[in-house]
Amino acid sequence: MSIVGRNLMEPEPTLLPAEPEVKQALEAGAEAVDVVADHPTSSLLWALLAEDALAEGYTVEGYAYARVGYHRGLDALRGSGWRGAGPVPWSHEPNRGFLRALAALGQAAAAIGESEEVTRITQFIRDCDPQAEAEIAQLLR
Repeated sequence: MSIVGRNLMEPEPTLLPAEPEVKQALEAGAEAVDVVADHPTSSLLWALLAEDALAEGYTVEGYAYARVGYHRGLDALRGSGWRGAGPVPWSHEPNRGFLRALAALGQAAAAIGESEEVTRITQFIRDCDPQAEAEIAQLLR
């Protein structure tokens, strides 16, 4: 990363580790619901469950799945050196599960009228990566 134009007070980006077993299972056609018991720490799997539930109108279930994915992601971020602030770039593929879980949590929170939580989540996503919202919206179309 170039230091030209970079805020030197900002922490380094946090890059979560890859989940090759999860990726392989999904690419082989497995459904998240069939893989999550073997990989319960995967934010991506919880995000996929949340997105599916929300798309099918199961708001409470989607909220619960997203909340699990969010907390599993926080654990992973902390384990990767994150100290509660700093970039979590969408461009690093393993970060996308956490960001998607966070976005699904915001969507579910909006559906149940948790406007303060929606505001916090929206800002959190923007703080992680200003491009993440648009990338997630494009993915879910």
